[in-house]
Amino acid sequence: MDETVATPKAPKKRKGMSWKLLTGYGLGEVGCQLSWYMINSYLNIFYTDIVGLSGAAISAIVLIARVWDTINDPMMGQIADRTHTRWGKFRPYLIFTPPFLALFNVLTFTVFPVQGAAKVIICGICYILAGMAYTACSIAYQALLNVISVDSRERQLLATARSTGASIIGIILSLVAMPTILYFSNTFQTDGTKMADAHGYFMGTLLISLLMMPVFWLCAAICKETYTEELHKDHVENMGFVENMKGLFQNDQLLMVVIATILGAICVTGRYGILVYHVIYVVGGPQYISIMFTAMTVGQLVGTLTVPWGTKTFGKKRYMIIMNVVMALGFIALYLYPTNNPYFLIGASFIGSLGFGAPAICYGMVGDSLEYADWKLGKRQEGLAASMLSFGVKLATALCAPVVLLLEAVGYVPNVEQTEAAKHGINFMVNMLPAILAFVSCIPLIWYKLDDKRVREIRADLEAGKHAWDQ
Repeated sequence: MDETVATPKAPKKRKGMSWKLLTGYGLGEVGCQLSWYMINSYLNIFYTDIVGLSGAAISAIVLIARVWDTINDPMMGQIADRTHTRWGKFRPYLIFTPPFLALFNVLTFTVFPVQGAAKVIICGICYILAGMAYTACSIAYQALLNVISVDSRERQLLATARSTGASIIGIILSLVAMPTILYFSNTFQTDGTKMADAHGYFMGTLLISLLMMPVFWLCAAICKETYTEELHKDHVENMGFVENMKGLFQNDQLLMVVIATILGAICVTGRYGILVYHVIYVVGGPQYISIMFTAMTVGQLVGTLTVPWGTKTFGKKRYMIIMNVVMALGFIALYLYPTNNPYFLIGASFIGSLGFGAPAICYGMVGDSLEYADWKLGKRQEGLAASMLSFGVKLATALCAPVVLLLEAVGYVPNVEQTEAAKHGINFMVNMLPAILAFVSCIPLIWYKLDDKRVREIRADLEAGKHAWDQ
């Protein structure tokens, strides 16, 4: 153990968690969702039905972007950890990055007057730049949680506020995003109803991106880095990238959280990426998008609001498993009964999305894992730890990239009535595969051992100047 690593002084704890701080931190996730909602929900169908890219081209774009993320995400985490400004380590990225993120999001949903390879290259560049700007904002925002509070229960409340913000803005966006796109669209179907087109996607993305910037700025204004100096005062922060990564992989508890996150993100993100195909071509048309997406986001909000009670009653690990099982049951119901009955769609979508509140638990687990790393290794790496969670989600996105190819394999053809075989294939990919992954994502949690009691013991040791090597 490096003898230059000294024991940090115990930070002074605040008296209670203010609603202002909870709201301010939740606004940061509202900004994240505003910045990534269009890409997460509509990019695949924009690429196939509007831009005219093939499944192979889309898969190549996503794969290249995710390979770059294997470098970019940890690099951004280390940059954030080494940042020292009068605004703190992480808040500067919430102040100065959002305008760039807005620009690149709009460019990602722009149809450029080019064809062939040039079209694929331009789409790829815009998508990668949007991802890099999002990485800078999201990693800084995630890391901010761990310098706002040093108390495990407070961090869980902040993480819940984050997911609550995601749910609320998700409900709003699910209600208004597609209607806004259709409002600005100038293309009509044979029955006279509007159909989403390039202008609609562009204007929808522009309006959402303009709203995103002040939301991030408000979060940065409210959330001060209360404990940054105390927690890092006596820690060595000029270690090389390889040494930093080695320290992260020595944190076995963080690894379990990251693995569970990857599997869960494949389940949810992969499903979101092709859900619109299921709604339009299996359920019955774009008019059902708002119904299902609203039910899902309401379910996510309800699930998120149960997290403080659930984690206190069952513990973080057990309640996360419960949420995954409930989510899988909702997906299975939608698979077994593909219908356009709005009451069934609302009920099953609501049940299936209760588990979408699980990320709030993951963020709380990351905070506990940082305490564990400080106690075990004498290192605090909020930025790098946040980058691992972000990287896990993006790795999941990369693994989901071939899903568009799978759509083609089951017989999907854009803008036409699908065959029964194609409908069944889409239904299986959207509902049954995610259900299986929801069960599988519970497996890494078997080895997660940081319950509330253990975290309190670790925090007490740190405040008393004790570490794992002292015992």
